[in-house]
Amino acid sequence: MTTAPETSTTRLDIGGMSCTACATRIEKKLNRLEGVEATVNYATERATVRAEAGVDPQVLIDTVERTGYTAQVRDPRGSAHDAGHGDHEGLHGVASMRRRLVVSAVLTVPVVLLSMVPALQVDYWQWIALALATPVVLWGAWPFHRSALMNARQGAATMDTLVSVGVSAAFLWSLWALVLGEAGHIGMTMRWTWLAQGSGSHEIYLEVAAAVTVFVLGGHYLEAGAKHRSSAALRALMELQPAVDVAVGETFTVRPGERVATDGVVVEGESSVDEQMLTGESVPVDKVVGDEVTGATVNVSGRLVVRATAVGEDTRLAQMARLVEEAQEGKAEVQRLADRVSAWFVPGVMALAVLTFGAWLLLGGTLLQAFTAAVAVLIIACPCALGLATPTALMVGTGRGAQLGILIKGPQVLESTRRIDTVVLDKTGTITTGVMGVVEIAPAPGVEESELLRVAATLEHASEHPVGRAIAGQAEHGTLEQFRNHAGQGVSGVVDGEPARAGRLSWLEVPPSRLAPRTSGGGNTGTVVAVERGGRFLGTVTVADTVKETSAGAVAELRALGLEPILLTGDNRQVAESVAAQVGIDRVEAEVTPDDKLRTIERLKAEGRVVAMVGDGVNDAAALAASDLGIAMGTGTDVAIAASDLTLVEGDLRKAAEAVRLARATLRTIRRNLFWAFAYNVAAIPLAMSGYLNPMVAGLAMAFSSVFVVGSSLRLRSTPLT
Repeated sequence: MTTAPETSTTRLDIGGMSCTACATRIEKKLNRLEGVEATVNYATERATVRAEAGVDPQVLIDTVERTGYTAQVRDPRGSAHDAGHGDHEGLHGVASMRRRLVVSAVLTVPVVLLSMVPALQVDYWQWIALALATPVVLWGAWPFHRSALMNARQGAATMDTLVSVGVSAAFLWSLWALVLGEAGHIGMTMRWTWLAQGSGSHEIYLEVAAAVTVFVLGGHYLEAGAKHRSSAALRALMELQPAVDVAVGETFTVRPGERVATDGVVVEGESSVDEQMLTGESVPVDKVVGDEVTGATVNVSGRLVVRATAVGEDTRLAQMARLVEEAQEGKAEVQRLADRVSAWFVPGVMALAVLTFGAWLLLGGTLLQAFTAAVAVLIIACPCALGLATPTALMVGTGRGAQLGILIKGPQVLESTRRIDTVVLDKTGTITTGVMGVVEIAPAPGVEESELLRVAATLEHASEHPVGRAIAGQAEHGTLEQFRNHAGQGVSGVVDGEPARAGRLSWLEVPPSRLAPRTSGGGNTGTVVAVERGGRFLGTVTVADTVKETSAGAVAELRALGLEPILLTGDNRQVAESVAAQVGIDRVEAEVTPDDKLRTIERLKAEGRVVAMVGDGVNDAAALAASDLGIAMGTGTDVAIAASDLTLVEGDLRKAAEAVRLARATLRTIRRNLFWAFAYNVAAIPLAMSGYLNPMVAGLAMAFSSVFVVGSSLRLRSTPLT
């Protein structure tokens, strides 16, 4: 029997990428290394590399650099350090690009005006235009030229190749026309035209070279800003963590108005804590000794002393940030399709440009007409919008999910969520609270409810049983002496000077005729505790796992989305059917083992269903992993969360319906983006080839397509989820 080799994950920050074709090239180079599986995301500018033990990260960096890009290993200590570091570098890149854009735009405006408005074309205007356009073409467009040269050395072509070739061709033609042709003569004039209909060596295209550079720089600047805004949720999460140095096991004080330094347990004090950043709920949660608190939540009222249980990357906040980050770095299948298209698109466009140039000459066109049509093809066909269509929407979608309390492990989860038609729900901790509570109080005839509860609470106050703890808080306690626990039966003692007992009906020998009708009926699904004192039957208290207030509404929302809910539980059928009836579920699978849960999921999938499983316990882990979409309640076990695809932070089932709506909205945005990106190229390339598109108009349209896609994706941040 052979064992799989141990693997480790390395994350790299990649620099120098300009389009998805760049990301595809790096990905291919890394995946050619033995024992390496890599994914490169253009939108996040990061690579996730899973490699067999022994693969030196420096080898990965060297491979990326030989491909013509920069790389550095991300700090393995956690997302907090990474987020700040990446944010600083990202801001630096945006600022540099903005400076290059502003200077180029200032120089380009007079070039365009001189070229378009004959009244401004004074003597030697063309030479003034050359002086202004040269810095734009050489310095403003340098990132495109540099990238094109690096790719050419590797025998590859990217979007930057198209931009560089188009801008260089327009500039060099203009330089030739000015120096060797007729364009440099005094009194030469030009008129603006939407079409590419030049007819001689007196035509120059300096305005095209400069304006295209500005348009593309503007598109890149907006893209960089979109990436910065798309990761705002991750940065906001990390900025919430107070800068306090605490070790596990140490205690720290949290005063009113302060943030909790790290995850821990309250050891002293009582207060209310605002957990809105974690759960989305605006109502503060009461905390007493023994309760858990989460780092970065806000102490509202009293003073708390907390013992740290997790710090750094082990905190819940860091885990949330890591899930968001990993989701943004991954790739959905639809994105891989766009990457494959972009990879062959650039060489195809280069071939079309050459074909266009030759066809115009063969069909009797002038050299200038052939040239301008070919340049227009190069510029209009940049696949930037195509490359941005999917990753920007996925980044914004996963970030919006984090803000809503929905943690998505990877972008492919959004696709799975869109397709599901069946949702299987665990009972305890998912539909119900998972905490025992009093659901019915039935005093015997002639007995006050207060007396029944006082005796029951006094006896159960000394019990450690969950049923006893549920009753103990129902009333003030009397005096208790000679307490005894009778295993499997109940408890006894002397309450306020009289012997008393609380426990099973059979132990107290209570005949059915003495029970209230609602308690003796067969519909009761809780644990009935009978109470007596001094030989006198006082009545019964029924304890059960209570249904969450939001569960019925959540099931109704899931039905409205076209999903069939199924209750799957290890509890007895009577209890399961009672809970199902309360929340509106028709189909119940009860008294199942963890293996049975797994087989149920597999059976439903064999029927052709696309199944989501919602659970919170260790016994749900196998079913969560086997389902098409595993959804864990954030209040559940770490095992369940690890086995799931999606986590509902606050444990509210309504968030499952919200996750489905978010996924559908994200996928609608992706489809819309891809449609317009493809439609743009399909419509524009023939226009450019036929000579009906001025290269400068082509550059403007190309930049606009990228801006449109980015803007469409950013709408997800505020669009209502319906």
